[in-house]
Parts: sequence; C-alpha cells; structure tokens
Amino acid sequence: MTDSNSILTVSRLVALLKETVEDNFVQIAVEGELSNLAQPTSGHLYFTLKDESSQIRAVMFRHTARLLKFGLENGLQVICRGHVSVYQQRGELQLVVDAMEPVGAGSLQLAFEQLKKKLSAEGLFDVERKKELPAYPKTIGIVTSATGAAIHDILRVLDRRSAGMNVKLWPARVQGDEAATEIAAGIIGLNRYSDADVLIVGRGGGSLEDLWAFNEEVVARAIAASAIPVISAVGHEVDFTIADFVADLRAATPTAAAEQMTRSRMELESHIDQLRLRLAKQMSSGLALWQERVDGLRRRLVSPEQQLKMWRYQMQDLSSRLQRGMMHFQQQQSAKVVTLAARLDTLSPLRTLDRGYTITRQDDGTAVRSSRQIKTGESLQLKFAKGSARVSVEELE
Repeated sequence: MTDSNSILTVSRLVALLKETVEDNFVQIAVEGELSNLAQPTSGHLYFTLKDESSQIRAVMFRHTARLLKFGLENGLQVICRGHVSVYQQRGELQLVVDAMEPVGAGSLQLAFEQLKKKLSAEGLFDVERKKELPAYPKTIGIVTSATGAAIHDILRVLDRRSAGMNVKLWPARVQGDEAATEIAAGIIGLNRYSDADVLIVGRGGGSLEDLWAFNEEVVARAIAASAIPVISAVGHEVDFTIADFVADLRAATPTAAAEQMTRSRMELESHIDQLRLRLAKQMSSGLALWQERVDGLRRRLVSPEQQLKMWRYQMQDLSSRLQRGMMHFQQQQSAKVVTLAARLDTLSPLRTLDRGYTITRQDDGTAVRSSRQIKTGESLQLKFAKGSARVSVEELE
C-alpha cells in the first residue's frame, strides 16, 4: 500500500518537473523545422519545432520576436537558442526561444530575399513607375548623417561642379535600430516641407549589418511613395540594397549621386554659349524674313483714295445686280400668280353654274346630292350663276 505522504498532487508533480527541466536545460541550441506557426496580435510566436521523428512545442515572446530580421514560415529550417521549460497549466514541455537564425543563409540575407520577393511582387521595382530625374535641379534634398563622410563628399562635388545650387539636409542616423525609421521620416519630411527637385538618400560604405537600414521595408515604402525623384546612394559598388531597387536611380556612392545631378561650370558655360550663338542666328534670320515680308506688303499697298474708288465701283455693281435680280424675281412671281388664278377660275363652281347647273342646299346649308336626302314639302334653296331661288318639293322620284 502506498504511503500517503509520498502521494503528489498534479501541481506538485508538474512543479518538480519544471524545476528539474529548467535547472538542467538552461541554455541550449536546437535545430529543426518550423510547423504549426501561429502569430497572434499579442506579438508572441507559437510554433512546433520538429525533425524526422520528434517534435516539441516552442514559444518566442514579443520582446525577442520583434528583433527577428527575417519572416517566419512553416517548413523553414532554423536553429533556436533558448531554454526548456514546462507550461504548468497543461503540464506540457516547451522550448522558450531567445534567438533564432535560419540554417544555411544568414538571417539578414534571408530577410533581404524575403522582402525583395515581396516588394517585387507588388511592383515597387517596376521600371514603369520610376520617375524621371530633372536635368538641372535647383534644390537637392539629402537624407543622411549630418556628421558622416557622405554629406561632406556630396557638398564638395556640388561646390566644385554646380555653384549656387540649394541643399536641404535632413539629418538621420544611417546605422542602428532606429536608423530606418529616421531615414523614412526624412524622405517624408522633405516631400512635405521642402521644394527639393530631387532627393539623395544614402551613406558611406560598410558591412551588410552597417547598411541594413537601407534594406528595411519602411525605407523602401517611403522611397516608393515619394513624389520627388529619389537617388539611392549607399556606398557599395558590388551589392545592392532594397533601397537601390525601389529608387528612381541607383548611384554606387554619394559622390557618384552628386556628380549625376550636376553639370560642371565649363559644360554649362559651353552649352550657354552654343545656345546664345544659335539664338543670334535665328533672330537674324527671322528679322531678314520679316523685312522681306514688309517690303512685299509695301509694294502691294494701295492708297486710301484708290481703295475707296474700288469699293464704290463694287457697291454700284452689286446694287445693279440686286435690282436686276429683284425685277426678275417679281416677273417670275407675277407669272406664277396669273397661272394659279387661271387654274383657280377653271376649278371654280361658278364656272359650272355658267353652263346652266345649280347648287341645291337644305336649310342647314347641306348640299343635296340625292333625292334620298329630302322629303315632300321640304323647302330647298337653288343657287344659279346669277341669283338664287327657294322652292318646295312636291313629288319625289
């Protein structure tokens, strides 16, 4: 028979298991495949880590999950670092993950490929949506560090190649956790509060981790939404950032971006000289053409007296033609009237009465066409060619 003192409650048993597990598996690394991934609005991540024959429930809490650089999806092979615990409410063994990295490619490279695929599917890299850069901008907006080498390189090129150009600098951190947010805020701010014709967004060179702010989604979407054309000028000539794909133009370095948007003084002066010569030639040719037209008009110019005589003759001719036309029209209309009168006279009932016929009407004025319309003793009116008579019906046949 079991001693009652050795009987454990469920809670006590689970507590002992929890204590044992947590004391012996304080810091471990486990490789496996993600499955049953759940990402509720709380920000915590719940999933199963499995291999060919076993699996274990795992959780990654919000404060560590937000540090992930790549997106999670079922089937992804990862290495999880953390400790083992027991979830007391259900007595389940679980892995509490403090850090995670993908197997094979690094987490940053995986995050880069995932975001690149996502934004490309949305059309943010399409050539059709890229804006044309102005040939001679008056004002350039720059989003970069106020103390970095990039701003000094850009200002040096602008000073050497394009005197008088306005520069609007929006200082932003270009490295670290808050860098992406500040860069995006700079792009939005220059769109909203400046009259810049073009924006240069970038920094000097560095490692993948140093340049990571330019691979963040918030920066990519700020560039895509910019109404001002954007040049991505991150100091790396071989690799591309997400910002390079979204921007309207990619420059290998900040210096190259500044050179792209400027023309040297000599180039501008030469171009202006050529324009001045072309303008002078066109003006001379135009003046000569107008002189020829003036000479031609002078030769064709008629004195006012001659012009009045010509107009008077034209008026007399038109008056004469109008009178002849009116007389001809009157003659035509008179002939038509005579013809119509003759036709009307021929069709007149009076012509019929002249031949001895009469028109017989009842008292109400109805013309009598048949003996069936009248009766014996009825009074009728007879209309002759000249005069009329009233008769009484004595007999009907």
